[in-house]
Amino acid sequence: MARPWQAPRLLLTILVALVAVTYQGRRKTLMSIQEVSAVEEPVAGTLRYVIKEYNKQSEDKYSFRILRVLKILKKVTDHLEFHMNLEMQRTTCLRADDSNCDFQTGELYKQIQCLFVVIVDPWLEKYKIVNKNCSSV
Repeated sequence: MARPWQAPRLLLTILVALVAVTYQGRRKTLMSIQEVSAVEEPVAGTLRYVIKEYNKQSEDKYSFRILRVLKILKKVTDHLEFHMNLEMQRTTCLRADDSNCDFQTGELYKQIQCLFVVIVDPWLEKYKIVNKNCSSV
């Protein structure tokens, strides 16, 4: 038979273990950061998602297209995260049209540089832009 003082000690031990496991579960563990190519998957799919979402949320009458990929970092923690530095330019297509249109010239020329941070679940093809910062070039 257990002694009366052993039951509270056992409960306290279980409580401490549960708190420790919960704390570990919430803490991000950085596994790696590396620069990646724009043509490999899931990077290419993420770029398509980013430009589609940017054009959907933009107040510009015309759609934008990626002119140049400056740098893409893949960060692996408890999830997959891409930090994308892109140059984009206004096209001749209206915003609803996502065709591969020519870039604007003349008065309507506009070029921007954007940094996107995107969380990706490549197995389910789910994307979420968690940060976007764009400025004119």
